[in-house]
Amino acid sequence: MKKNKSVLVALLFLTIFLIQPRNIQRIITVFSQNDIATQLNIADSAEEKNSTLSSAYQTQNEALKTKTYDGKQVITVNDKAQFTSEELSLENGSWEHYSDLDFLNRVGVAEAMLGQELMPTEKREDISNVTPTGWKNKKITFNGKSDYLYNRSHLIAFELSGENANVKNLFTGTRALNANFDDEPSSMVYYENVIANYIKETNHHVRYRVTPLFKNVELVCRGVRLEAQSVEDDTISFDVYIFNVQPGYDINYLTGSSQKSS
Repeated sequence: MKKNKSVLVALLFLTIFLIQPRNIQRIITVFSQNDIATQLNIADSAEEKNSTLSSAYQTQNEALKTKTYDGKQVITVNDKAQFTSEELSLENGSWEHYSDLDFLNRVGVAEAMLGQELMPTEKREDISNVTPTGWKNKKITFNGKSDYLYNRSHLIAFELSGENANVKNLFTGTRALNANFDDEPSSMVYYENVIANYIKETNHHVRYRVTPLFKNVELVCRGVRLEAQSVEDDTISFDVYIFNVQPGYDINYLTGSSQKSS
């Protein structure tokens, strides 16, 4: 009986401690500043588990996560794509590969050798049944029109891969990141269209890699790194980073919640 009372008292004090706003905030701060991989000694993202990525490449990605958006949505990482000769091999023809979801259900690196064989021959299907991490969507005004803050954004676009509701290929991306039709070069759709048009016109191949960069245990990625290199010639070669931000809104990347900027 005394043991049961002691347990109940301990649980009562723990409950009181946890419901205090300051204590909750401290716990959230600890987990957002120190990733689970460090705390539990496990890899916390598909990117970190991918041993084929060089240490220099991963160091670049870590640096990109800390970049601050200053009004420019796209920044250049390298003047040209940095794929190795092995990565540009056409030995296996056209192919695509998506990382398994990590323990938080977040997407990881998506890689492909893009060609006409992968491009869709039918219209895109409904993907509304997929709920990527951090999906707390809301109505907003963007470019003077009613829109939504988030899109179910493809790592590798449907027009390039024919992938529909593939949970390994869909992440929570802002409208500005995914498809800003008033300023296409600032969003993913611009680079996707460049690749798609090139493949349709030449029937050549493009080596492609898209890396969503999550900071610690945040559920919404800070941005995506896009790398592309045309194989049969040097027409396409880029390595850029696109911030996952929405002008006029502040995003809580840990949860996906948002509010208008003050």
